[in-house]
Amino acid sequence: MKKILKNKATLIHIIIIILGIIFISLSTFHSSLWYDESYSVAISNRSFADIWKIGGHDVHPVLYYWILHAIRSVFGNQIMIFRLFSVLVLAILGILGFTHIRKDFGPRVGLLFSFFVFFLPITVAYAGEIRMYGLAMLLVTLMAIYAYRIYKNPNGKNIKNWILFGVFSLASAYTHYYALAAAGIINVAMFIYYIRKAVQEKKMGSNLKAFLIVAIIQIVAYIPWLIYLILQISQVSAGFWIEMSFPGTLIEMFTFQFTGNLEDSKYVSNWVAGVFGIIICSYVIYLFIRNRKNKEENRPAKYAIIIYALTLAGVFVMSFIMHSAILYARYMLCITGLFIFFISYIIGKYGNKYITIPICILSIIIATYINVLLINQNYDESNARPIEYLKENIQEGDILLYGNEGSGFVVSANFPDVKQYFWDGAYWNIDEAISSYGPNMTIIHSLDEIEEENARIWVINASNYAIANSLVEEMNAELISKEAYITAYKEYEYTISLIELDR
Repeated sequence: MKKILKNKATLIHIIIIILGIIFISLSTFHSSLWYDESYSVAISNRSFADIWKIGGHDVHPVLYYWILHAIRSVFGNQIMIFRLFSVLVLAILGILGFTHIRKDFGPRVGLLFSFFVFFLPITVAYAGEIRMYGLAMLLVTLMAIYAYRIYKNPNGKNIKNWILFGVFSLASAYTHYYALAAAGIINVAMFIYYIRKAVQEKKMGSNLKAFLIVAIIQIVAYIPWLIYLILQISQVSAGFWIEMSFPGTLIEMFTFQFTGNLEDSKYVSNWVAGVFGIIICSYVIYLFIRNRKNKEENRPAKYAIIIYALTLAGVFVMSFIMHSAILYARYMLCITGLFIFFISYIIGKYGNKYITIPICILSIIIATYINVLLINQNYDESNARPIEYLKENIQEGDILLYGNEGSGFVVSANFPDVKQYFWDGAYWNIDEAISSYGPNMTIIHSLDEIEEENARIWVINASNYAIANSLVEEMNAELISKEAYITAYKEYEYTISLIELDR
């Protein structure tokens, strides 16, 4: 009977993984972009060396962009392939519930981990995003898994675990700075633990020796990027766009962690997000307190939530040191795997099925609502119209001109071979990073810099015709045509004007 039940549980777990992968894939088969995604697509067209150089002037490390470049080298500039890579890393994260979490912490914990990876609303909202957050989530989770496996093996006969820990730790650091913070915290914690153990035993154990070797390799391998990290702290942070307000920022971070809600992207009402989050947190806290005497059994969950909390605390402190807000809800995705493990472990170990099942059903309902919303938005016909209009009307020799608006960069990523100007009227001070859009990109700070152009100019502005009107008024240009579009995807606005300078 036990064998039958075990096989049944295994079958259910596999079914959840299959259905989950299908579920998160449903809204991802489209080629629309928003600004951050357009940057990922554009920089993927550069060489590994160029990505390294340009990435040093961005606000993120370069591993994800290198991977996109490799994908592009094999499949070409296929935006849907880039999206499927994001789905793939999330699928692998969910499969870890079966291959790793189940093995280390039991079938119920593994099953719930896989379930929440696929059906927690936040992961559905960001499953197909062409950004590095899903990759960082996977790498941080793998790093934590292998760190705990090393901790549970005091004899030090775990060379494979040490190698994998070092690889995932270094890869995390090269993917996102929130992942770097998590890697730093885990490495420091391991160092302190093994130092204390060496003092107690009055000898250097094999694990401490292994840690020092792995740590030195990581530090040496990360030194080349430290130059750019220092540069980013001193330069990029000065123009960083994130703003913090309390308690608004904390509330947004809480609701985001459960539903993906942001100020500019609300998938469900904030009260729904808040209530859903409060229900889960209240239940998990209740179970944790009720079983607080099980210190040894609670240790994996406690470690996961401590790393999660310390990462956010560390970023909060860095915000004040850098005099720039870097505490941003979307970046929490990098450590969301730790949060998912925490709730999965506590509920899996101590939860009552009469409460656990309704919570899972509620999560599916909200996730399904968000998925239907995304499907309607992502596959809406309005998304293709601006790019189709330009493809039908742009002629050889035409140029593109746009300002500090996301829609212009989306157009730029779709027309890398067209000569283009970015009018940095807001002085973003990111000239090097913007060079990722290709050799045909020229950054200007005054419209006078295009006065000598002898070509038709397509002006892309998000919500108005300000740039086009300035050209008409200041340079005696002729307005040939103008069109306006609003896409369902991210509700991006495109005002497209065709201008011809009077010669």
